[in-house]
Amino acid sequence: MDLSHTAIRDHTAFLERLRLVPDQPGVYLWKDANGRLLYVGKSKRLRDRMRSYFGSPRSLSGKTRRLVSHIADFDIIVTQSELEALLLEMNLIKQHRPSYNILLKDDKTYPYIKVTVNEDWPRVFATRQVLNDGARYFGPYASPGSVYQALEVLNRLFAFRPPYECKDDKFNRHRKLGKPCLYYQMRRCLGPCVPGLVTKEAYRQAIDAVCRFLEGKSDQIVRELRAQMEQAAEQLEFERAAYLRDRIQAIEKISERQQVLRTVDTDQDVIAFAREEGSAVVQVLFIRGGKLINAEPFTLQGTEGESDEALLTSFLTQFYQDAPNIPPNLLLADHVEEPMIIASWLQQKSGHRVEITVPRRGEKRQLVELAANNARQKLREIREQWLNSEQRAVAALSELRDLLELPALPHRIECYDVSNIQGQHSVASMVVFERGSPRPAHYRRFKIKTVSGANDVASLHEVIGRRFRRAAEALGETQTVTGMVADDDNKTSETGNTDQQALESWADLPDLLLVDGGQAQVAAASAALRDLGFTQIPVVGVAKGPDRNRFDLIRLDCEPLVLARDSKALALIQRIDEEAHRFAITYHRKLRSKATLRSSLEDIPGIGPKRKRALLKAFGSLDAVRQASIDELAAVPGMTRKAAEELKSLL
Repeated sequence: MDLSHTAIRDHTAFLERLRLVPDQPGVYLWKDANGRLLYVGKSKRLRDRMRSYFGSPRSLSGKTRRLVSHIADFDIIVTQSELEALLLEMNLIKQHRPSYNILLKDDKTYPYIKVTVNEDWPRVFATRQVLNDGARYFGPYASPGSVYQALEVLNRLFAFRPPYECKDDKFNRHRKLGKPCLYYQMRRCLGPCVPGLVTKEAYRQAIDAVCRFLEGKSDQIVRELRAQMEQAAEQLEFERAAYLRDRIQAIEKISERQQVLRTVDTDQDVIAFAREEGSAVVQVLFIRGGKLINAEPFTLQGTEGESDEALLTSFLTQFYQDAPNIPPNLLLADHVEEPMIIASWLQQKSGHRVEITVPRRGEKRQLVELAANNARQKLREIREQWLNSEQRAVAALSELRDLLELPALPHRIECYDVSNIQGQHSVASMVVFERGSPRPAHYRRFKIKTVSGANDVASLHEVIGRRFRRAAEALGETQTVTGMVADDDNKTSETGNTDQQALESWADLPDLLLVDGGQAQVAAASAALRDLGFTQIPVVGVAKGPDRNRFDLIRLDCEPLVLARDSKALALIQRIDEEAHRFAITYHRKLRSKATLRSSLEDIPGIGPKRKRALLKAFGSLDAVRQASIDELAAVPGMTRKAAEELKSLL
């Protein structure tokens, strides 16, 4: 085996460890010299699969050669079967999202439609979490926009509680008033908030109709509505009959837009893809009861050098890992790796037999071609959008480079902003843009620890010092980190990164550092960098006019650079600065809200620290606690009904 193209230091020890790897099913994890996870793979014969990476580099794809060049260590986990190895691999990829695995882009954030059938007055709304809570979930959808559009249509058809305009506090308020809101008058809500307007049975029928519509069973709904319309007409309830007629026509109009198949009446997902230069889009057609009820495109990353089989296999395992509904038939554009194992896993997950087929002719093949055409169209759109945004970003960064006389384009830009109200709950944000685009996974937030009062300059000096002490530690330039580094430096509210991933990201240094402020802020940031030996990083302040209509660039001991109104650099600087302000103020409000709740609960007898934390976690704000019912308060872990009654009376 050839280890000369790797980052392995002790070849002899590595080969000995590799020799001891068993030829059994399991999962292997390649790591770099810093222990960072590079790739997760599975095999039914671990040793043979792992040894295959160290043959002739010419036999490897470009992506695999790059992976091998970073390999310095490995871990293995032996499993009892190939199915166990598949499940473990999926969980590890989802948890760590290694950079060399094929990844479903933003797989944690795909939205679903949730129907809370487990509640007395069910709600229908968008969510990004699928929980085992008795509710029903439909999706996933590729974008929030498609979910909101679907919810808008559903609400007009079935008049359930408006998903965003009727939160529990508003629902309870109108229940106490005994008067419905405007949505009832608009026939956009059946009025479950007011007793007597609609029975639970009638409202439940509307919710059941929503679920059946999402399942593609619109024909059943039309038949039931038509029977209700005829009954209303016989009873001379002409206004209700006209309302039902309009609903029937609306449902039929939507159903006409759904492609009706001639012979296939089973539930199935049709999956095809398009790929180009490392980019890939997978199109899924959701067919229920012979009707195409939805079509969603999903983007994959890390597909360069991978086979079509590997691409489809990775998509299937990641897409259906959290999917609430799996149909009995999957039509694919190409074969997948180990189809029997994947089918067994899908059957185990769904509770019914799942058949995976690759049709070559007939109507099913036409469906696959339809999905492939949609995937190609979406890939073209993404490519054009990327080219347009890339051209704008390069133009803005080039202009910024020339204005600031930088040696090269500022690939990575970090911007810092401090937020407080009269010195209370002082916080700072760090946002990161790379190639002109935000990178939320690298955002950081800081609580100010050593500065009292509203001193933005001193706060900024503290934050820059903490950030670049982390960088020095990550780069191996120092062995310890002072007590100024707080635990919250590793956290971000934008992503679900682990602490290990957060620590590793501190090593990425900016090509340009922006601070919100003028000469004083620039001097403070420059001093903090100079103390830690990072003098090569340019620091620029962003000064705004009284109406935020100017974004001047401030450099130490230099005249301000006034950006022209039509400057591409102005648009980029404005976007970065406002993102830093948004991230800082969001964190500040969160801390202030928690502090308000804690302080308001301090003097209430019977509410100790544990109960305060539980109430804060459950409701989030004092207003929400006030509006909660006694039953809701009593349901909080650690609370009793007596304590809930006392709390309600005191608030």
